[in-house]
Amino acid sequence: MAARKLPLLAVEASVQEEAQAFMADVGEPVQDERLRLVLLCAHPSLPAPSAAALTLRLVLGVSTEDVARLFLVPTTTMAARLTRARKRLAAESFEVPADLAPRVAVVADVAYLAFTAGYAPGSGPDVLRASVAGEAIRLVRVLRSVLPYADVEVDALLALMLLQHSRRDARAVDGRLVLLPDQDRSRWDLAAIAEALDLLRPWVAAPASPYLLQALIAAEHAIAPTAADTAWDRIVLRYEELEDLTGSPVVRLNRAVAVAEASGPAAGLAVLSGLTLPGHRLPATRAELLARLGRLDDARTAYDEAIGRCGNLAERAHLIERRRLL
Repeated sequence: MAARKLPLLAVEASVQEEAQAFMADVGEPVQDERLRLVLLCAHPSLPAPSAAALTLRLVLGVSTEDVARLFLVPTTTMAARLTRARKRLAAESFEVPADLAPRVAVVADVAYLAFTAGYAPGSGPDVLRASVAGEAIRLVRVLRSVLPYADVEVDALLALMLLQHSRRDARAVDGRLVLLPDQDRSRWDLAAIAEALDLLRPWVAAPASPYLLQALIAAEHAIAPTAADTAWDRIVLRYEELEDLTGSPVVRLNRAVAVAEASGPAAGLAVLSGLTLPGHRLPATRAELLARLGRLDDARTAYDEAIGRCGNLAERAHLIERRRLL
């Protein structure tokens, strides 16, 4: 055990010395252990996905199962990936790079994955884990405060998190999940929304980037007085830009929802054609759109698939209720 732990202790000591020296050089003393550890986990010897997964697991305490869900891989695959990342990091020393941009990009991705783990937990009884989401927001605030330059993606990421987190008190009633269209908007955190919009204003005309587009989509929801007032046509355009940039199947799923709101459920189903995703959200979305079209037998089948895949108890109860209402 000692032989295995000594290299880790050496890395830890090196991290502390280098981080303190770096912060002294830039004149910004930051006493934040988690940011320092995240910079370590963003070591260039690690592939970005492994760096993000390791930080989520070790720094913010997200379970291996939930980390695997975020990366769309089996739990056993993620466990092996985490083990390899730990071993590789134990053999490295920590040096703060002259060019922080690549490391900052990894930290930003880590923070948003951690926020996602809190905002939409994949397992357990909670609708959301506000403490995890709050720690992710704190991490981005600290990162933003120590950067010697303004960064559009960091500002946009903080705005995105604040906009999504502003709805936390309206997301659940008596432990039951409440979807965005049905939420009591008077319970949204207006101060957080105002801060987010202020962060976004200088960047509205900036070139499209993933976090900026996601934040602008979230802002469309935040500024709509009611669900019926949501500018779905603008949201569809933003999702099209985002899908072109990322090619993400999750973005395509979200675009299908927006298209369904803007042009009807048949159009939304067409966007889903040929899409494959693990987890329950794809069959749940398909079930909802099928139900709107009156194809109730197909909707029941899709709901059954979603219920079988869902590990979060609150979301599963919501799906069961939606199926019952058919």
